[in-house]
Amino acid sequence: MKVEIVLPNGETKLKEYKGIITAEDLIEEFKDEIEHQVVSCRLNNRDARLDEVIDDDCHVELKDMTNPYGNMAYQASLTLLYLKAISDILGPEVKTTIANSLSKGVFTKIHTNGLSDEIAESIQKRMEELVKRDEKIKEERIEREDALEYLEKKENPDEYKLFSTAKDLNHAFLATLDDTSSLFYVHTVPSCRYLKLFEVRRYRNGMLLRFPHPSNVDVVPEYAEQKKLYEAFSEETHWEHLMGVNTIGELNERILNDDAKDLVMLSEALHEKKIAEIAEEIKEAGKRIILIAGPSSSGKTTFAKRLIIQLRVTGLNPLYLGTDDYFINREDMPRDEHGEMDFESLSAVDVDLFTSQMNDLLAGKKVDIPEFDFLEGRKMFGKRITSIDHTQPIVIEGIHGLNPKLTIGINDDEKFKIYISPLTQINIDMHHRIPTTDARMLRRLVRDYRTRGRDARQTIKDWPSVRKGEEINIFPYNSEADVFFNSQCIYELAVLKKYAKPLLEEIGRDEAEYPEAQRMNKFLDFFVSIEEDDIIANNSIIREFIGGSIIV
Repeated sequence: MKVEIVLPNGETKLKEYKGIITAEDLIEEFKDEIEHQVVSCRLNNRDARLDEVIDDDCHVELKDMTNPYGNMAYQASLTLLYLKAISDILGPEVKTTIANSLSKGVFTKIHTNGLSDEIAESIQKRMEELVKRDEKIKEERIEREDALEYLEKKENPDEYKLFSTAKDLNHAFLATLDDTSSLFYVHTVPSCRYLKLFEVRRYRNGMLLRFPHPSNVDVVPEYAEQKKLYEAFSEETHWEHLMGVNTIGELNERILNDDAKDLVMLSEALHEKKIAEIAEEIKEAGKRIILIAGPSSSGKTTFAKRLIIQLRVTGLNPLYLGTDDYFINREDMPRDEHGEMDFESLSAVDVDLFTSQMNDLLAGKKVDIPEFDFLEGRKMFGKRITSIDHTQPIVIEGIHGLNPKLTIGINDDEKFKIYISPLTQINIDMHHRIPTTDARMLRRLVRDYRTRGRDARQTIKDWPSVRKGEEINIFPYNSEADVFFNSQCIYELAVLKKYAKPLLEEIGRDEAEYPEAQRMNKFLDFFVSIEEDDIIANNSIIREFIGGSIIV
């Protein structure tokens, strides 16, 4: 049989084999040409496990953790290893919740008393022992009815509720490590030897399970505490308790019971309450430069304009600006490694002009604020000549808002910094969180199609570049924030489903973006769809993506 092999670096090999082989055999054969640990593969553009038999002509792609599916496969496998070690150290009756991303890993809650650094060390050592012994991980595909029967016997109410409410969810993968089993929705690795890189660390009332980041898959990154992010997730957990929704199964039940309207209204009320609290905090602090930053599809524009309304309620009269208007002219625009104009780099912003004009405004001077004309590729002047009095704040929205280099020439005492992102705390079930990046990508996919006429294939294709830019320009500075605002609407994925699914289904099997489209499609299968948009307020953050907003 003829096998075309694509190594993780993109190099292609064409070979003939007699008999059957697996991707594991190919990893061993080409190990000297593979830079990072391979953890997943695609067979004829279908995601598969490394030990799946290849017995016919095939196109095989080997994937390491820089690949999104490979990264998820590593995390799923590491979760099973972690659960096994907890069972061995603390007993099989102890339950564990995989809660949310934090500090280049996941924050987990082990539901037992007396957690300590010593217990974290014991779990780490047990995991290392299982890796050293190369314990095997078995996996079988389990169909819907069998999954329901399995979950009922295992007394897993969250997962049972998910399968019983999500009628589009037709299968999962049952992975087993010795006496520990769990359902997963991506393939696991065949054995523990693939899971050498991790760290277990005691943190607050739980544990951090940390692992390599896609930007450097050969090391566990240096630990950095994210106190404000932890607090933001804790606040979101409180919100979910108020709404009675902690998992997708519970969300689905509310929708099926015709409670979607109440859920939407409560979610929006909590957003409005938080924005009002931030406005009051700004007024009390007397800050006049309000900087709002966050990654792609966070809802920055809607948030900024709702904040302005709440600031006006407090008696202030803010001026709104976007840093995009301070782009340098097109002929001077920096280029990325592909020769494309890099609008996401700070060097694309005329920092000197921005700083000068902000200081002039604070001093009460009249300023000719530019508007960037994207057709002409240059700043246009003469349209926004303005000044402000000594009480007026300036609300500034842009991806570099928290980067100290943007405002280095402005008095720090004037600045109030806000980081915004949809911090998805609702879980699929106890052992599966919803990645924030997936929620943002679906928002962007729907908006790109509606406002720019871009198909889902192009959005998926561009997403790694977007994420790379965020890792450089946004995420390193979120610790600068005075306040985190969680822009997640707890109901939003149930709304986005009806918009995103048809777009994802248009991507053909032979296209490079097909596997990621299929993964996202399967992810949306978890949700019962909210079909009626008229229950969503017309100033909601989600309206920025689905349309119908009165403020953007």
